[in-house]
Amino acid sequence: MKGKVFVLAITGIFFITSAQSQISRENVMIGGNISNMSLSLDDGGAFNMTLSPKAAWFIRNNLAVGAYVDFNLMTARGISPAINYGVGALGRYYINDPEINVLRKTRFFGEATVGIEGYNPSAGDNTNGLGVSAGPGIAYFITPNIGLEGLVKYRGIVGFGSSPASNNIVFGVGLQIYLSRNKVENELNQNRN
Repeated sequence: MKGKVFVLAITGIFFITSAQSQISRENVMIGGNISNMSLSLDDGGAFNMTLSPKAAWFIRNNLAVGAYVDFNLMTARGISPAINYGVGALGRYYINDPEINVLRKTRFFGEATVGIEGYNPSAGDNTNGLGVSAGPGIAYFITPNIGLEGLVKYRGIVGFGSSPASNNIVFGVGLQIYLSRNKVENELNQNRN
């Protein structure tokens, strides 16, 4: 009986440690989000989708900085396509408080971005310039290195175009892969040889 309790305790410690290790200093986060995805089955045949690939490096435990790219395409039969874009820096902070993260495999986080962005609908006002966004999210780690996430952010663009500003709320879902820096460096070195 004592042996079983010991094995269960060690297993529990392993899972808790592995859930913490992916958001530790010197790890890498690679992945992206999908938002605004829709396909109309009506006569107009409208299609809308936003892809947001991301890469970030953990400079401290729970704190990652990196880069993002946003690309949004909206099309419909009979109208010109609308293309929205963004590229810039991102920061993400994971909250590591057991009272807030109710489920063992979840982590709440806050994400903020700043970069060059454009909102260019096929009809109406457009804005291109400095884009900023911020909002909360939640990550559920299906394995110690793969997280499914939901994210809600305010996005604003200030600049030039037919409108000096654009504001919206973005809802997205995504998948992030968390790798240790040593594994990434070893993989790159093996590919060079």
